[in-house]
Amino acid sequence: MSRNSGIAWRLAVVRRLAVAWAREVAQGSSITLGRAVVGNLAALGLQTFLAIGFPACGSGSSEGTVIRFWALGAEGDNVRQLIPEFERRNPGITVKVQALPWTAAHEKLLTAYAGNSMPDLFQLGNTWIPEFQVLGAIEDVRPWLAGSQAIREESFFPGVWATNRVDSAIVGIPWYVDTRVMFYRKDLLAVVGYAHPPATWDEWKEVSRRLRQKAVQEGRDAYAILLPTNEWAPPTILALQKGASFLKDRNTQGAFSDSLFRSAFEFYCSFFHEHLAPIGVTQVTNIYQGFAEGFFAMYITGPWNIGEFRRRLPREMQDRWMTAPLPSPGSDAPGVSLAGGSSLAMARSAANKDAVWKLIEYLAAPVQQREFYRITGNLPVRREVWEDSLLINDTYMRAFRTQLGALAFPPQIPQWEQIAMKIQDYAEIGSVGKTPIPQILSRLDRDADVILEKRRWLLFGD
Repeated sequence: MSRNSGIAWRLAVVRRLAVAWAREVAQGSSITLGRAVVGNLAALGLQTFLAIGFPACGSGSSEGTVIRFWALGAEGDNVRQLIPEFERRNPGITVKVQALPWTAAHEKLLTAYAGNSMPDLFQLGNTWIPEFQVLGAIEDVRPWLAGSQAIREESFFPGVWATNRVDSAIVGIPWYVDTRVMFYRKDLLAVVGYAHPPATWDEWKEVSRRLRQKAVQEGRDAYAILLPTNEWAPPTILALQKGASFLKDRNTQGAFSDSLFRSAFEFYCSFFHEHLAPIGVTQVTNIYQGFAEGFFAMYITGPWNIGEFRRRLPREMQDRWMTAPLPSPGSDAPGVSLAGGSSLAMARSAANKDAVWKLIEYLAAPVQQREFYRITGNLPVRREVWEDSLLINDTYMRAFRTQLGALAFPPQIPQWEQIAMKIQDYAEIGSVGKTPIPQILSRLDRDADVILEKRRWLLFGD
């Protein structure tokens, strides 16, 4: 084996070990132990190769201060348009943006953390925040917030800001928000006596039954609503609306058999059992075509689909659809929706944190928030931006503005995404109607307990 190939082999070993350890930490293992394991790689003669394989982030260079910024997906490509103005305002600071695909971002961030090569600033999906906070990868920005005139908590929607608060720390600044509302066919609802979208669960069920009944009477194979069973968001949103806790005992055990989650899960499954929603995902191969043809009249989705509906629906269909806040289980409309989106996180390892904070303030400022919305369609997190004519005059955006005042989020623990996938799996089983719901939820509790085993051990020692 040549020297170069030997180095490559050792680097591969280190990376595998480091990423595996980072995953363990994210799932609740000991950070101290994990770091010790990486340190002990010196006994294998590999410590040098950590430095070779994972060069540390340096901020000093002939260019002055350099900020390495990792952004994800389309945001990584589009945010580059905002950087020249920041650099003009801040001579001596250079921002190097690296765009990561969403599919690879999580793995790359874990690898970078384990190898001590984190970027100075990075975009973090809100569901990832607890995981990277547990790792110790994110800086608590309260010291910078205390002296900031540009970023104030009251300027942001409360439900979005709360996703960045872990215990008492503020570990990120919201960049854009992603939530879900109801897209619906105004004309089809009007035909069955609903000139307005459903505001409560009772109205939602009533209009759904009327839509299905009319389709059956006309001999059409059509449904009231599309609830894709390969998405965890709809059943989770319904449970949040009921006030379900999802977990219990300091988020160490499943609480899916509890009455609040069970009530929401039963309501979700009832749309399939009453043939108000198609079962599975194979019946709808093209969402936009199905919506235009009236195969379904309602669909819970996010802001990205406003542009898609405008582009993909026929011209004559454009005045026949609208958006609405989600129905509520009671009279306190709207019902809550998920607080999704992304935040800007400062790496704890960043060399020049004051410079990083300047970039965060710049990207979170109202002017940049408005421009970023214009470029990407991502919803602004600042309240004042929603008073801009660009948003006020967009009728499809009004539902989102209302919905942003009613947001909630599931338990903030690193294991949430694994649990969310289990909710999705069991929601699909529930939609078929062959397994009793109490049995389904009992299995979901057991699976959650397995996922949370390490968390229980850390908190309780047994």
